[in-house]
Amino acid sequence: MGRSYFVEEAVGQYLSNFSTKPKGCVTGLLIGQCSPQRDYVILAIRTPPREEQNESNKNYHPKLADIDEEWVTGHASQLSRMLPGGLLVLGVFIVAAPELAKDIQNALRKLLFSVEKSIIKKRLWNFTEEEVSDRVALHVCSATKKILCRTYDMQDPKSSAKPADWKYQSGLSAFWLSLECTINVNIHIPLSATSVNYELEKNTRKKSSRGNIQHSIQPFDVKVLTQLSQSSGHRSTATVQVCSGFINLKGAVKCRAYIHNNKPKVKDAIQALKRDIINTLSDRCAILFEDLLINEAPDKKNSEREYHVLPHRVFASIAGSNVMLCDYKFGDETAGEIQERFFEMLDQVVHGEAIQIAEEINTVDIKPPVDNTDDTQQMQLTKATLLLKLQQNMGVVIAAAVAIFAVAFFFNYFSD
Repeated sequence: MGRSYFVEEAVGQYLSNFSTKPKGCVTGLLIGQCSPQRDYVILAIRTPPREEQNESNKNYHPKLADIDEEWVTGHASQLSRMLPGGLLVLGVFIVAAPELAKDIQNALRKLLFSVEKSIIKKRLWNFTEEEVSDRVALHVCSATKKILCRTYDMQDPKSSAKPADWKYQSGLSAFWLSLECTINVNIHIPLSATSVNYELEKNTRKKSSRGNIQHSIQPFDVKVLTQLSQSSGHRSTATVQVCSGFINLKGAVKCRAYIHNNKPKVKDAIQALKRDIINTLSDRCAILFEDLLINEAPDKKNSEREYHVLPHRVFASIAGSNVMLCDYKFGDETAGEIQERFFEMLDQVVHGEAIQIAEEINTVDIKPPVDNTDDTQQMQLTKATLLLKLQQNMGVVIAAAVAIFAVAFFFNYFSD
């Protein structure tokens, strides 16, 4: 017996709106939540056309052989930043003409594994052995609207397709649970003066109807407790490394997670919220670093201490679901720019009144490290080099800091 996917009715309406030219297709992502018994799909989002395609032909539909895999996986990576705790990219879909049916499954399989690989690469946490590793590949016939649903095991590169049920349900997320907290962070990340010439890829991460539905999600305020410092007599096995620079992440961070209402468990709620804490800290830093890399003068020296403000988290209500997705806003960005980005990423209009800016004050204090290499190797530390060194350490520190948080729930809604 294959897995069952319970799907928001608006997703079906969204998919049925696509019609393609002969030999053309539409690709996209499926967003939702996994559980041991069943999976939930609350959103389907078309892959945005490239800018040049959008300008030349708003109804551009690539041929199956011309699907831009890199563009689709890039969209998946960006979209992952917009998902609060508990939500995942559950799979991919292709809407295509009947004559392409024989070739669709191979294209879906390849795309599905590429998307999952792209998302995992930037994730600072791992799934547990108990969690579902299947992801869904959906084929929608543009002529008959017939649906073929298959799943693949992402832990097995040689996995074969397994049949799955695809069932529509109205108001699927109407009574989901919303968990919210504000966590005060003060994370110190040391920067060593070594390894300044590592490649970027090696330094980026280290791992351990579409109408509105009345919001009925039950919100819960959650307290996150930090562990007391260990006594000085506790023996540590940590490796000592000389560091000459540091970065401090300090401020109040707004976190949010969603849990389905089908006998939810406390451990799942805790896990979803912890992962959101890790994700939002990591994503904010990554967005800031990307902005600094783009706007920094290439020959600028970095010998002085700098202070930067992390982007604020922005939540927005979306049509067809009762959950809110998020984005990140710098202080000089306008509401119009945020709306435009939501439209580009989600393929739907988000009105200004639906956008909520979290009340946060977050800063980054950067003290660049000193490069102690000899004269033949000595180099001025550019902003790019400094940020590579930061990213080299950031993942481990954030993941370790969040790992010791205890989450306290003061209600009895969840089952054991």
